[in-house]
Amino acid sequence: MKAGIHPENYRFVIFKDMSNNDMFMSRSCVQTKETVQWEDGKEYPLIKLEISNTSHPFFTGKMKLIDTAGRIDKFNKRYAKK
Repeated sequence: MKAGIHPENYRFVIFKDMSNNDMFMSRSCVQTKETVQWEDGKEYPLIKLEISNTSHPFFTGKMKLIDTAGRIDKFNKRYAKK
């Protein structure tokens, strides 16, 4: 790897899957203003995800439709037969 192109400020961060409220800890340098208390009692930065490996159909084997922005309803309204 090239020297000097990777960030140096990696720290522990909590990632939360908003579709099923599953949380996991990993290291990241992403900036966030939100924090959450983890199982060990310490506060960590919180990153919210719309989908992760615990809710993605490829990893779960279930075809679960997650529509957080109402895109399907908007599409159906726009292209409904009149």
